[in-house]
Amino acid sequence: MEKWFEASATSLIAISLSAIGIYILVIIYTRIAGKRSFSKMSSFDFAMTIASGSILASTILLKNVSLIQGAVGLLAVYILQIGTAYLRRYPAFQKITDNDPIMLMKEGEIYYDNLKKARVTESDLRGKLREANVIQLSEVRAVIFETTGDVSVLHCDPETKLEEWLIKDVKQKA
Repeated sequence: MEKWFEASATSLIAISLSAIGIYILVIIYTRIAGKRSFSKMSSFDFAMTIASGSILASTILLKNVSLIQGAVGLLAVYILQIGTAYLRRYPAFQKITDNDPIMLMKEGEIYYDNLKKARVTESDLRGKLREANVIQLSEVRAVIFETTGDVSVLHCDPETKLEEWLIKDVKQKA
């Protein structure tokens, strides 16, 4: 237990240098690959963020992972991200990497089967409607469980019609 509070000067310097090195590499790689590297637009983007964080932590804290090994591992993840972003232009590949958005509510009607499918409770739905400042259900044009896990609430005055283009790729009723 007492080893938890021990560290040699050499190990602290190694950790500091690894942190600086890998941090600089993340900035360089992200500048090359683009901001998409840390977006949360798809499940693959989420995996990229988790993998990068794990590689950073391993490189900084583990003695058996060198800065070079961390740099190569991180580069491999960025290359996978760039390749996947490119291949997502093709619908067949996009179907593999991305979840489909699901309609939870439309024109005031709650889609209970879709709530179950998305594992969203009525309480979660009410909370999202409150967050979106919905005062009356008649204002709600659509509530969508997005591919990222976010919930989008499209609302306006009851006379305004929802433009179909906005929900073109959304799974409707099950």
